[in-house]
Amino acid sequence: MMDAWRNKLPAARALLFLFVSFFTISISSAMAETDETSSTVSIASSAASSRSAVHIVYTESPRDEDPKDFHIRTLASALGSEEAAKDALIYSYKTAVSGFSAKLTPDQVSRVSQQPGVLQVVPDSQVGLHR
Repeated sequence: MMDAWRNKLPAARALLFLFVSFFTISISSAMAETDETSSTVSIASSAASSRSAVHIVYTESPRDEDPKDFHIRTLASALGSEEAAKDALIYSYKTAVSGFSAKLTPDQVSRVSQQPGVLQVVPDSQVGLHR
């Protein structure tokens, strides 16, 4: 019985990864549409955009390396040091999907996005089920 469940586990992980990816892309699209519809940008919002915010970084599953070590190494490459990476890292996802959440500035998001193994970087946001 346990072997049958273990055989289905990779398919369940893949399905969960697809669901999370679809959900993230949907949120990103909705946020992009919201950004396009606002025609005025104030000085305060420009200053706020240079501040750090939490982002979710989806990565390939690392081979022959602990996922958290891979996530810290990826962040360190973009931020300049392992200490800065550890300070920015909030959580390392390694069960259903591979990735991490980190507090990043827009410039850091750009640099992390270009790192090998990074699939997608999206802003973290709260989503309500009801309006």
